[in-house]
Amino acid sequence: MRLPLLAVALLTAKAVSAAPTYGPELEGFDYPYPVKRHALTSQGQDLSMAFMDVTPERPNGRTVVLLHGKNFCAATWGDTAGVLARAGYRVLALDQVGFCKSTKPVGYQFSFNQLATNTHGLLAALGIRRATIVGHSMGGMLAARYALMFPDAVEQLVMVDPLGLEDWQQKGVPYQTIDDAYAAERKTSAAGIKAYQLKFYYDGQWKPEYDRWVEMQAGLYAGPGAERVAWNQAQTSDMVFTQPVVHEFDRLVVPTVLMVGDKDRTAPGANRAAPALAATLGRYDRLGPEVTARIKGARLVMFEGLGHSPQVEAPDRFHEALLRELAAR
Repeated sequence: MRLPLLAVALLTAKAVSAAPTYGPELEGFDYPYPVKRHALTSQGQDLSMAFMDVTPERPNGRTVVLLHGKNFCAATWGDTAGVLARAGYRVLALDQVGFCKSTKPVGYQFSFNQLATNTHGLLAALGIRRATIVGHSMGGMLAARYALMFPDAVEQLVMVDPLGLEDWQQKGVPYQTIDDAYAAERKTSAAGIKAYQLKFYYDGQWKPEYDRWVEMQAGLYAGPGAERVAWNQAQTSDMVFTQPVVHEFDRLVVPTVLMVGDKDRTAPGANRAAPALAATLGRYDRLGPEVTARIKGARLVMFEGLGHSPQVEAPDRFHEALLRELAAR
């Protein structure tokens, strides 16, 4: 069922007062599979990465690693993990340091190189030498960086509506300091999250099943770890804005698939840009073909009528396409 904008606004206002709160490592929010922990020391700190390791009943010998977006968690991949496991894939769905059920560090220098290194260390600890890397949104940027850093460890790269198909700073979007970003993050609410996703992710159409993911994110901001959550989110917003990978796509040497919804209009920082510039940003219907043409041998899957999160918006369509592309390798 799709809800019109007025109905969404009324339901949002009602839901905000009853929104749940979660601990600093998303305590209280249930994941679809058992959560394991990977201990690591990074930048002088003892940290922990949470992950789900889903083992198939009939293994096909391949492993798929699922990387979440900035406004999502490993739990968002739950349905996808189940579909892949039933098809024979071992599936790892990770929470990056600074997100969801993983450690929220103090004084950490976030970079895609660092997060890729953390991810590679987790896979090495599990004895996984090669895997298919699937990244959504911010996780798509991370997946690309991982493939650039560790090409021999990547069987296939799949980017799902990745951020960074364009360089917003280069196009003229003003920079926002981490302090200003933190101040904005501290104002985050369920209503604000829903309004943003409604506008940029779902082409103005809301489904009740999206509410779980809004509550997941909002519950972190409203919980006892709110300040640390907001600070890490401000740091990672800076990482996304200042560390574009789009200029290096022609260096990718692994089999690559780009999957995008043609209604996706996600463009971090667009609210800081002049209206004329903002109107040109986040046009995934144009960016998808442009970027695919720059990656040698890449394949493009365009989801007509879908937005930023096809695995959430139309899981059956998404999973059918994903399984097809994985098999085509």
